Amino acid sequence: MAGIGFEIRKILHKDNLTSTLAAYSYAGLIGSGPLILSVVSIQLISLFSLSVAHTHFPIVQFQVSLTYLIAASQILTGAVQLMFTRYISDRLFGNENGMVLPSYHAVLVVVTLVAGILGLTLCFTAFAGMDIGYRLLMLMAFVLLCNIWCGIIFLSGIKQYRAILLLFVVGYGSAVIFAWFLFPLFGLNGLIGSFVLGHVLLIFGMHALIYRNFRSDKYISWQVFDRRFNYPRLGVVGLCYYLGEWLHKIQFWYYPFTGQPVIGPLHASFIYDYPIFLSYLAVLPGMAFFLLRIETDFVEYYNAFYDAVRSGGTYEHLQNMRNMMVRGVRTGLYEVLKIQGIVVLLVFAFGQDLLHLVGISVYYLPLLRIDTISASLQVLFLVAINVFLYIDRQRVVMILSVLFVVLTGLFTWVTLKVGPETYGYGFALSSFVVVLMAIFYLEQYFSELEYETYMLHQDDLVYSHH
Repeated sequence: MAGIGFEIRKILHKDNLTSTLAAYSYAGLIGSGPLILSVVSIQLISLFSLSVAHTHFPIVQFQVSLTYLIAASQILTGAVQLMFTRYISDRLFGNENGMVLPSYHAVLVVVTLVAGILGLTLCFTAFAGMDIGYRLLMLMAFVLLCNIWCGIIFLSGIKQYRAILLLFVVGYGSAVIFAWFLFPLFGLNGLIGSFVLGHVLLIFGMHALIYRNFRSDKYISWQVFDRRFNYPRLGVVGLCYYLGEWLHKIQFWYYPFTGQPVIGPLHASFIYDYPIFLSYLAVLPGMAFFLLRIETDFVEYYNAFYDAVRSGGTYEHLQNMRNMMVRGVRTGLYEVLKIQGIVVLLVFAFGQDLLHLVGISVYYLPLLRIDTISASLQVLFLVAINVFLYIDRQRVVMILSVLFVVLTGLFTWVTLKVGPETYGYGFALSSFVVVLMAIFYLEQYFSELEYETYMLHQDDLVYSHH
């Protein structure tokens, strides 16, 4: 993600209020744009469909179906996303650009096969009694989403972030337009079909960008799956992070007193889903601050420190760069905490008005408040994870990610048993614990940075700059 920092610095060089606002807006959209745009597009499709729908039920079925598709595709591809990111980073750093595109093709083949086999299995088991058109469209959407999440990672090496954002706007905007015409004709299948068509346009656009920027004499290379080049710990991190993000929702969906069946085997929790959706919109300011500070200030001094290490810089210079790097992390964490604290206070003060605005009962207010706190803690956790991955502390991130899943599942189960007054506190508590542990590990690492660099990783210094 360091390339994002370069783009943001260009905007900030103008040094005026407009450029600062543009930089924060750009950072927020880049940081959470794809997922936010997908969720917003689902809501827009639903909103437009209401004008011609005789009943709300097909629209609810569409929303639930797409939510499951996003969740399943993120969890499935989470196991390869970070490994693939690291592989691309290593190849680009080693000037092996010709290996990038063939490896991308290999990842797409594997992800498509795994997603296709899993999807087909579910079509003929869990969804056996459903309409064949619905099952085929869900299968296509699932495979497309899995490919798109992998493509986003690949596109990070191109650094054409405006073009990437434009692709998502066009893809999801087209899905909204398609829904306007297809829903009156085909109902629920028309809504899902419009989502599929929008993603087909999106993936074609992504591949056009990729093939314009990368060339190779080989079409496919399986080197990315070679044990010498992959990082199983990163696979565990990606899988556990997404699983932890969705596990508490899944528990609410299928707990008898909080979830209801909606379509086939798919359940939803109308008690829990609306507040958690609104709370994730509230993390946009924190994501903007995260990218603007961590991906600019921290990365700049991180690069300077390890450049000095490799080139034999003076001790004084190393100390200065080390201090600035640590200050960049601390400042980034503090500013994210500050801005999300303001967001939380605003939700506490005006949450009732917000619920009235979107047409949701004020009885959801307690859940909205605790969910906003949980989502804000998730931004802090994401900051810590990114810093750990920059400094290549894969074992620490793996421990934190596994703990995140275990604690989320355990605490959420406890709150479900205790009763409605504790709903949402399980996810908040698990997020709070892993954030505290992450900060503790960061402080410990930076206090021993020189020792770690020179005594434990002398052979790896040449590869530490990614």
